[in-house]
Amino acid sequence: MITKRKVQIVPPEEFSQLKLTSPKKKAVGIPALISSMQHISREMGLWRGIKLLNKMNQKDGFDCPGCAWPDPDGKRSKLGEYCENGVKAIAEEATISKVGREFFAEYSVEELSTKSDYWLGKSGRITEPFYLAEGSSHYQPISWEEAFEKMATKLKSLNDPNEAIFYTSGRTSNEAAYLYQLFVRQFGTNNLPDCSNMCHESSGVGLSETVGIGKGSVTLEDLYVSELIVVMGQNPGTNHPRMLAALEKCKENGGKIISVNPIPEAGNNVFVDPQNPLAMIKGGTQLDDHYLQVKINGDVALLKAIMILMLEAEEKNPGTVFDLDFIANQTAGIDALLADLKAADFNEAVAASGVSEKEIRTVSKLFIEKKKIIICWAMGLTQHENGVQNIQEVVNILLLKGSIGIEGGGTCPVRGHSNVQGDRTMNIWEKPKDGYIDKIDAHFKMKFPREHGYDAVESIKACHENKVKFYFFMGGNFISATPDSQFTGEAIQNCDMTVQVSTKLNRSHIVTGNEALILPCISRSELDIQASGKQFVTIENSMGVVQKSYGSLDNASPNLKSEPAIVATLAKAVFGNSPIDWEKMRDNYDNVRDAIEATIDGFHDYNKRVRVPGGFYLPNCTRDRKFNTANGKANFTINPIPQNNVAEGHLILMTIRTHDQYNTTIYGMDDRYRGILNERRVILMNKSDMDAQGLKNEEVVHIKSHFRGEERIANNFKVIAYNIAKGCAATYFPEANVLVPVDSTAKKSNTPVSKFIEISLFK
Repeated sequence: MITKRKVQIVPPEEFSQLKLTSPKKKAVGIPALISSMQHISREMGLWRGIKLLNKMNQKDGFDCPGCAWPDPDGKRSKLGEYCENGVKAIAEEATISKVGREFFAEYSVEELSTKSDYWLGKSGRITEPFYLAEGSSHYQPISWEEAFEKMATKLKSLNDPNEAIFYTSGRTSNEAAYLYQLFVRQFGTNNLPDCSNMCHESSGVGLSETVGIGKGSVTLEDLYVSELIVVMGQNPGTNHPRMLAALEKCKENGGKIISVNPIPEAGNNVFVDPQNPLAMIKGGTQLDDHYLQVKINGDVALLKAIMILMLEAEEKNPGTVFDLDFIANQTAGIDALLADLKAADFNEAVAASGVSEKEIRTVSKLFIEKKKIIICWAMGLTQHENGVQNIQEVVNILLLKGSIGIEGGGTCPVRGHSNVQGDRTMNIWEKPKDGYIDKIDAHFKMKFPREHGYDAVESIKACHENKVKFYFFMGGNFISATPDSQFTGEAIQNCDMTVQVSTKLNRSHIVTGNEALILPCISRSELDIQASGKQFVTIENSMGVVQKSYGSLDNASPNLKSEPAIVATLAKAVFGNSPIDWEKMRDNYDNVRDAIEATIDGFHDYNKRVRVPGGFYLPNCTRDRKFNTANGKANFTINPIPQNNVAEGHLILMTIRTHDQYNTTIYGMDDRYRGILNERRVILMNKSDMDAQGLKNEEVVHIKSHFRGEERIANNFKVIAYNIAKGCAATYFPEANVLVPVDSTAKKSNTPVSKFIEISLFK
């Protein structure tokens, strides 16, 4: 797979040395402690690392650069408000390894492209700006002044502002995100795709249409007192390990937990609290009361089957199952939903779910009996063609029970990167609402564009069609995060210039436009000093709490800039004298927060309230049982059971992460909980499917995806027999992203369908 710069777009199709062990039944505990300390010791030194960890997620410290799981409002553990993956994230950021001019003198981009994503990430922190000239194969150091001049010259040379696109990663702070979208809109475009387009966009659309806000309704304390928590399409033990402590508190308070997943995960089974010696002696807490091995994309069918049984129970004893007052006064569409449930075929729903009728009848009793119900979900629900409908079916079942806007009940989309929700609150969005544009028009006394821009998938297609000349990436690893890897890489190479704001090297620095710039930024844990002194930034977590984040570590290099400083300095270079005082906001982030307060609802007294330890909650209409929809009601919806038909002999593949991975960042080569060590090119299959295809454990196969007559191939994967739903398979991304068609997206949200890929195997 060679391109015009002769770089490999997809990771090398080579094997490591696979070692298999038994999948783990317990999560966290002593193995997590050992793994954490190993990463810290190897990357940054044990003592330096421990001192830094004592500041992570503390009220006077910095926010974890990993996931968006919330911190306790009250007292926080002095032993550590972090998890194994948080430790890995900070070890990556604070590594003593460096990527400097000697590194780029030694390696051409062609040679770097032959390295694995793991190798690239482990090379170290980027120490100064670098420039890849047109026709060159080696990055060269460049001054910040020259870098800003090159970007400004290119932007001012464009025929139309829409020839530029500006992507955002979810780790960008509120201050950087606000400045970024303001700069982009002053430039004249709404081309602001972000990582939400590829993950929780389906959640935002589904929730906005039904309850009027694209965020979840629960707080951390709600999980503690819930009577029933359902974890769907999510692996918290690997992706949000601190969630396990909240689930444990729910169990201690008498709550029940149901896990719904095609693969049983250790983190949904037994949790061993590493801060509790007694728990380690006793062997931990059994979290799951019920595990439902749903087929891939069998979630609507499962929920519909449960609702059919709930309706039967309600009709036998009216008013004992459904919250009739809530439904009558605060919802719309109940008659259509009930008619749909009565017309539905229960047996069809059971068969489509993949879960046995006995199991469904058992768990339905919990839905019938309980009131305080929380449903949590992640990519397993959103990355489907019917991803929006998956979320709306979740809302349906909660509305029937009146379980939204009550203590211990509600919606809980579990976000990924630590400020991905905050970025959207700051209006990093290609589809801005007129109300927001009205506010920035008035505040800054300018006219900003209203025409909607490109989302992530649309931006790839626009690049492929040569409509884009300049692509700026504020963090992230776009090449490895997006679908249809080869198509995406070729598209990005059509740009005249690409720019990456980064801390570490990744594949997006190798697959570039004709010209490329790397702008190295400080990390979340490092000191941010501007003209007015030491600065802090703010972050919004998964449950709508905004709090400050102070870095304290010395910068990895004296030649780094903060993300807000990069944006503001670029804006000054592009616009010169401007109605917006970019230098004022760069020099003191309080001025950025003043602008946020003036233009975004919920941020009154921003600078004052965010200085209160622990921060503050943003308004959330659903918590108050107010629904910001067109009719002012919470809306029931009709969601048909998906027809998940594939050709005979084909399987349904979903992409997943390893335990040593967070999004596209690969910390190590082990998937410890699943017992798969030192190898990423594997495909997990049900033993019966292997037998049907004459495959043996560790046999090498090639994977072919099928979509509307198109075929894509990923070579060299070792088959592993695993406890996964029959007819289903799983493998890791980004290695399998090449199989995801760019045109296979969710209706309404346009999210890539990475969790439902029809495949066949060949040798």
